[in-house]
Amino acid sequence: MQQGTQEARSWPFQEARRLLARAAQAKAQKGYVLFETGYGPSGLPHLGTFGEVARTTFVRRAFETLSDCPTRLFAFSDDRDGLRKVPGNIPNSEKIHLYLGFPLTQVPDPWGCCESFGHHNNGKLRSFLDSFGFQYEFKSATDCYLSGMYDTALLKVLAHYEEILAVMLPSLREERAATYSPFLPVSPKTGKILQVAIEHYDTLAGTITFTDEDGTRTELSVNGRTCKLQWKVDWALRWCVFGVDYEMSGKDLIPSFQLSSKICHILRGTPPEGFHYELFLDGEGKKISKSKGNGLTMEEWMRYGPIESLSTYLFHSPKSAKRLFFDVIPRQVDEYLVFLGRYAQEEAVKRLDNPVWHLHAAASPQRESDLSFGVLLNLVGVCNTEDPAVLWGFITRYRSEASPEKMPFLAKLVGHAIAYYQDFVKPHKQYRTATELEKQALTALKETLLGLAASDADTIQTAVYAVGKAQGFTELKSWFSLLYETLLGQKEGPRMGSFIALYGIAETVSLIEEVLKRSP
Repeated sequence: MQQGTQEARSWPFQEARRLLARAAQAKAQKGYVLFETGYGPSGLPHLGTFGEVARTTFVRRAFETLSDCPTRLFAFSDDRDGLRKVPGNIPNSEKIHLYLGFPLTQVPDPWGCCESFGHHNNGKLRSFLDSFGFQYEFKSATDCYLSGMYDTALLKVLAHYEEILAVMLPSLREERAATYSPFLPVSPKTGKILQVAIEHYDTLAGTITFTDEDGTRTELSVNGRTCKLQWKVDWALRWCVFGVDYEMSGKDLIPSFQLSSKICHILRGTPPEGFHYELFLDGEGKKISKSKGNGLTMEEWMRYGPIESLSTYLFHSPKSAKRLFFDVIPRQVDEYLVFLGRYAQEEAVKRLDNPVWHLHAAASPQRESDLSFGVLLNLVGVCNTEDPAVLWGFITRYRSEASPEKMPFLAKLVGHAIAYYQDFVKPHKQYRTATELEKQALTALKETLLGLAASDADTIQTAVYAVGKAQGFTELKSWFSLLYETLLGQKEGPRMGSFIALYGIAETVSLIEEVLKRSP
């Protein structure tokens, strides 16, 4: 056990402690504690997929620090589900309409490169998770059903048919409840997964009887080749078969988790420890909808910020709703940098509550530079360039030892800053003209900067503060707002001492002189 673990208070450690009570039994029964995340391969992996795996990994790492019990993480794909609707963003969609109702692993791949649509999206999931270095084992529902792994458990579901119905029916609308069954038979004639009423079941024979699409009354054995389960029952069966100890899900799935837990108990299993995270909101504070596209994609976040900034955002307060929009990215990049810089100076117990420990564990990198993302954004703005080499000219003057080769993470931030500035800052820049009184204050700042003996960030920041106070700005916030709005053309900005130290005193004086020339 790592030093200080008992004092760690971050939420992954709190979750890990809940798991400790299961560790001894799990180790005795199967030799490890099992974490699981689920994925629906009717679409491509997305930011929510990353979030669930990342947060589960945070808890797994914390648990491994508290316990010597081995762990495993299954990334489970529900690829035996029937195709319910054709996504609008795939090629050859008109051909895929012919396969509505078929298992995803029997629907042709619209891109023509894989065995099926399900296999294609499973491959994307694995590449997606691999690209972020997650440690997991992939599991396919199709493999589990067709291999016979579920057969014994399916017979158990049949044996408890009425008990399961008693759990599920009160949760359904009257029309749905009239035909609901835990089992979804696979038509022996078409291969489709059918949403039909089960007219008769025989626990001794292990069969179900239903009317197929062509009107034929059909009896099938209950096994993984001829049927699958409705998803809440399927979820419970999976917990029982694999002995899942921990699984996260969104707040919207709390009722489903509770129903599946009851079914798991009926099947003589133990439901996993659950954690229900809050859902993301869009820029207007409304619930994100994949169909509306009112949230951020992984590709969009990673265009404007490093993956570590997203992980930091996901780490904080997972049970609180968060806005997931472009304007949160710069602050999250800088928050990650603050935690990264603090990590190296912290004692062991405090490190365990630092997001950096959970993102990187023992392989935590060193912060390469004291430059913030906000400062880089403003440097891009005043330089008005898309050329990283121009920015590195200022950076190397500020830190002679700096270079893209020696500081690859900073180089990445430079690229993100250029992209973010061009797409979100530049279109909204609006320089305010200073009043005569404000010009007097700016003139005083110009003269103070020219008279500085030192040009380090702290010295400059102290000088800027002093000028603001001397010029009668009782609320220094209004002084800095003046600087941001007149010099940078925006409502908010960086720590001015850091910005001026990077951009240069002479260059900043030139900015001030431009402002002084503008007519009111």
